[in-house]
This record gives sequence, structure tokens and C-alpha cells, in this order.
Amino acid sequence: MTRRLLLVNGPNLNLLGTREPDIYGTATLADVEEMTRAAAAARGFDIRAVQSNHEGVLLDAIHAAREDCAGIVINPGGLTHTSVVLRDALSGVALPVAEVHISDVRSREPFRHHSYVADVAIVHVVGEGVDGYATAVDRLISAITGQSDG
Repeated sequence: MTRRLLLVNGPNLNLLGTREPDIYGTATLADVEEMTRAAAAARGFDIRAVQSNHEGVLLDAIHAAREDCAGIVINPGGLTHTSVVLRDALSGVALPVAEVHISDVRSREPFRHHSYVADVAIVHVVGEGVDGYATAVDRLISAITGQSDG
């Protein structure tokens, strides 16, 4: 079995640490990637990370994951609420998906309440801050391996 996950961070997540720290905290994208790698390594997996402000780059990375990844952890950013093509790419590669949101999108503006990714994700972690990435990794690996994450 492939023991790699694709970590996808969508538009504006490159601004973590400086963008609206009252909502997203002060951890940077590099911090998130490091935390995610550590959580995966603790379970014997590695991470390939991609962040882009361009939807096509994310789609290409998701398509490529079919070749060497066991699952996808994704924070689609604003594409969560707008991108059918991102949802279709995730569905089309037929890999297990964990959806992560740093803030509690359900308690924010009404347009953030709908996720196009929700129905293709088997793991949902919302509103746990950047620590939610580690939670998502643990839950996704548990689903992939059929083992407890405890």
C-alpha cells in the first residue's frame, strides 16, 4: 500500500500567519505543513504538499495523486463554496478525502455554510484551528488502514 498523503491548501492559505489572525491564528503555512508531516510520520506515512491560488494547479495535483497517494487532506479555502470542478476532481480520483477548515465555517457568513467538497470527503474537521490538520491526518489514516488512531 502507498503510504503517502497529498496535502492540498487552496487560495489565500499562503497568507496564514498574517491574514486575519483573529480568525486563522498566527501559524504559517510552513507550520501547518510541518505539523501535518509529523502527524503522518507518526503513523508511518509521508506527505506531499501543494498550495496554490490557481484552481488548475490544485486539480493537476489531485489528478497526479492517483499514481502514488493513499488519500488527500484538503483545505480548499474559498473554493470550498464555489468549485464544482474541484469537487469533481476529488470524486474522480477515487481516493479517500479529509476536508479541513481552520475556522468554524458554519458560524461565519451564510455563503460559507455550503461545501461542495463535503459529500466526497469521509473525514470533516472544522473549527479546530491549524491543529485540525493533524486530526484530519489521523482520522484519514485510520480510515485507510482500518486501524484506530488512538
